[in-house]
Amino acid sequence: MLFVGASLVLCLVPGQDMLFLLGRTIAQGRAAGLCAAFGINLGAYVHLLVAVTGLSALVLASATAFTVVKFVGAVYLVYLGWGALRAKGRFMLSEGGASKSALHRIFWQGLLSDVLNPKVALFYIALLPQFMSAHDPHPVKHLLELGVTGYMVGITTSVTYVFLASEMTRALRRNQTISAWLTKAMGALFVGLGVKLATEKL
Repeated sequence: MLFVGASLVLCLVPGQDMLFLLGRTIAQGRAAGLCAAFGINLGAYVHLLVAVTGLSALVLASATAFTVVKFVGAVYLVYLGWGALRAKGRFMLSEGGASKSALHRIFWQGLLSDVLNPKVALFYIALLPQFMSAHDPHPVKHLLELGVTGYMVGITTSVTYVFLASEMTRALRRNQTISAWLTKAMGALFVGLGVKLATEKL
């Protein structure tokens, strides 16, 4: 229960992934937000598998490898933001939802956003060991159990955010002008996140 509480607090703190899914939801609607949320959640499983196999520790032990991951993630965010800033009009043309190809693209963008976020790797290295024993006879099993538990908390929180944001901004997205500005704002947000990630010390 302590781990569940810690996971919930971490999920409620605004971060790169939360801002990504909220940006997609506000600009493009509920379906886009849900695709982003599930993509992010799947990306987190990649981090879990990497952490369990010890590769995260290897990356974090190498300043060069860690810096590469950090800047690749930053460049990807700037790329997403620049694409949104250059978009003409709005992404979502009707309340019927975005196209299947657009939703598929958002899902993979969410996955990459999480996989290329070095702070997620830091989360596993710093938090998971606090709930493990040095003499645990089944460390891999328990690490996986903790990780899956954290993801259940994470996806529940993300879906809740998406539904709330979608309902609160539905009327705004029906206005062509406001919707276009929301898309531009989302782009500026992603560019800002990328620059922040590239320049801050992790």
